[in-house]
Amino acid sequence: MRAALLILLGLAIGVIGTSQVMNALAARNPMPKAVMHTLGYHAGELKQAMKSQQCDAAKIQLHLLRLQSTATDIVPTFGIADQGFTDAANKLQTTLQQAVAAAPATCASLATALKPVGEACQSCHQKYR
Repeated sequence: MRAALLILLGLAIGVIGTSQVMNALAARNPMPKAVMHTLGYHAGELKQAMKSQQCDAAKIQLHLLRLQSTATDIVPTFGIADQGFTDAANKLQTTLQQAVAAAPATCASLATALKPVGEACQSCHQKYR
């Protein structure tokens, strides 16, 4: 009975220790997660503006510019040396440049500008997430 309790206690301590180590390893480079959260925030703000039909041209342009700026951090932040990943990140940057250049001022034009951006995000997430 005593041996079984000691084995059980050892297993519990091992599980707790392993989870602590895994959390520490996951937290060592928060930048990739931060980049994705920042992109998600700005994309979410644009989607919310379309949903509420309150598409202010200045706010749209601000969020698009922030998306474009943050997208340039994807390749160096993630450090994935795969040509497909680099191509996908470059495609996102190109579609964001086109969206910024289009300068959408209405919700309809914003939806049109964001469609290729969403497709670029989705294609990369399907392969690398």
